[in-house]
Amino acid sequence: MADRPTRVLMTATSYPGTETAWEGLFIRKIADAMGENSAINLSLWAPDGPRHARVHYACTASEAKWLADLLARGGIAHLLRKHPLKTLVTASGLLWRLRRLYLRERQSVDIFHINWLQNALPLYGMNVSAVMTVLGTDFKLLKIPGMVRLVRAVLKTNRCVLAPNAAWMNQPLQNWFGDIADIRPVNFGIDSRWYGVINEPPADINYWLCVLRVTPEKIGHLFEWGKSVFNTRQQLHLFGPNHDNLSIPDWVNYHGPATADELLSTWYPRCAGFITLSEHSEGKPQVLLETMGAGIPIIASDIPAHREVVSPGVHGYLVDSRAQFIDAMTQLSEPEQRRRFSANCRRSGLEEYGTWSDCVARYRNLYGMLL
Repeated sequence: MADRPTRVLMTATSYPGTETAWEGLFIRKIADAMGENSAINLSLWAPDGPRHARVHYACTASEAKWLADLLARGGIAHLLRKHPLKTLVTASGLLWRLRRLYLRERQSVDIFHINWLQNALPLYGMNVSAVMTVLGTDFKLLKIPGMVRLVRAVLKTNRCVLAPNAAWMNQPLQNWFGDIADIRPVNFGIDSRWYGVINEPPADINYWLCVLRVTPEKIGHLFEWGKSVFNTRQQLHLFGPNHDNLSIPDWVNYHGPATADELLSTWYPRCAGFITLSEHSEGKPQVLLETMGAGIPIIASDIPAHREVVSPGVHGYLVDSRAQFIDAMTQLSEPEQRRRFSANCRRSGLEEYGTWSDCVARYRNLYGMLL
């Protein structure tokens, strides 16, 4: 094993189809960093899109077409949320295709790296080594009656490490699966470009940024609490795809989806702070890690996913009322306070998360444990 690279098969149902797409961007970042690592030979089963030259695409033509159609319809999690009964056929089709994949690749890989727990179900009875990245949406899956029992059956018949991307998931996963699998939280990395941001907000206008998928859960109380707070002096700039066609107030400067290049070159250098009042169940929002790496103070809703990133009074503020939200904006409008928080954010980003190459090194440690 030491004489050759570790052969890894990674599966995911979301992946950016173009250089500027958002869907599953973290999958591409991990895959590209693995492509850069000569100690890993990566095969990727996911929707088609830009890839590192050393990453082998494991989909057949028919599988790639099926995954492209799934992604165009919003992905499996979106479909299950919107049309649970109608999506059962699609979910069955996904599991069937993954089972065929795992059977044909079983003899040619050392490690299965599975993103999202539903993609691990077809591993039942295969006696292979697998790292399973657990994300916030998996907790909704685990609430389905009988799902914990199904996942336990898979874990009992394979050598597995569950790798949540946030430490707050550790205890519930230990309660469900700690007797039959190792639970090892793994922080994602941050693209090194974010560490290069020089943040110099103008003195006369505060630009507040919010970058997310525009859904009711993601917006949370933002429109409710922001009314009469934002104006020409305190401007809210919202970025992200409006998949649910949510009505956006006219006092919000809505820009639609934005590329990382746009945010890095135009918006992050001059923003006063980053705002997210999301109530969405997720592990650890990647945009918060990038914002921290860029040295931008954060105002966030007080939910587990945000508590793990934002230390109040260090990186910004956690808020659970309109009064706290307004007070946090007032505090971060003070230049000296903002500079102190900015330095704390940059330092924490480098020390706790590093780059995507650091993330891959953390996964390699888990591969070594299993092998």
